[in-house]
Amino acid sequence: MKALITGASSGIGKDMARILAQKNYELVLVARDVKKLEETKNELEKITKVEIISTDLSNEENCKELYKKVQNIDILINNAGFGDCGNLTKTSLEKDLNMIKTNIIAYHILTKLYLIDMKAKNQGKILNVASIAGFMPGPLMATYYATKNYVVRLSEAIREELKKEKSNVQISILCPGPVETNFNKVANVKFNLREANSMNVAKYAIKKLEKGKFYIVPGIDIKIAKIGAKIIPTNIIAKFAYMAQKKKINGK
Repeated sequence: MKALITGASSGIGKDMARILAQKNYELVLVARDVKKLEETKNELEKITKVEIISTDLSNEENCKELYKKVQNIDILINNAGFGDCGNLTKTSLEKDLNMIKTNIIAYHILTKLYLIDMKAKNQGKILNVASIAGFMPGPLMATYYATKNYVVRLSEAIREELKKEKSNVQISILCPGPVETNFNKVANVKFNLREANSMNVAKYAIKKLEKGKFYIVPGIDIKIAKIGAKIIPTNIIAKFAYMAQKKKINGK
């Protein structure tokens, strides 16, 4: 069995790699930071076969090349991504576009290409790492929330297509709240909410993925937030989201 994990050099991606290594999966770990990838490989190659690929998935050609290079996988985990915080007119347009390319376009390319192969074999699993942010508007983190909304809706649509085709291929989405990862540093935020432990989230994600769960939502508070996002009007959610985001910009 072979698993391909993007964003595998740290955080949830690295922890999911650790868990799958213990389950005897061969691993293909993808990220930009080659030093961190090598550290992860050195840790895990004592347990299983590990291949590392350093590439920037914000470049769509790199995504296509990754697919050509890595074939016959059993699990695809789209985890690479980052965020940013601030008023849309004041944040970097270049960072916004790189976020869209990484959080949306890379997910779309890899999901589509590997899904075609999995459907042909009638087996395989795809885990798209989204966020509780994917169910609501996010003023002051508008681009990030929008990218995760895309991942959620794309995955929901694919799930229905697979159901109608009676396919054995599985797609799932991981929708955590704040997690103790490098995300906060990149996004320039400090969460006021309790942050979940990355390894605990990873264990929960793999457990639910193996059980065929579609919505994988760690933590009772985040489950409640998902329900609230369904029943509370979006303008009210946006107001609360704005207040929450405003408090966490630079830890204020």
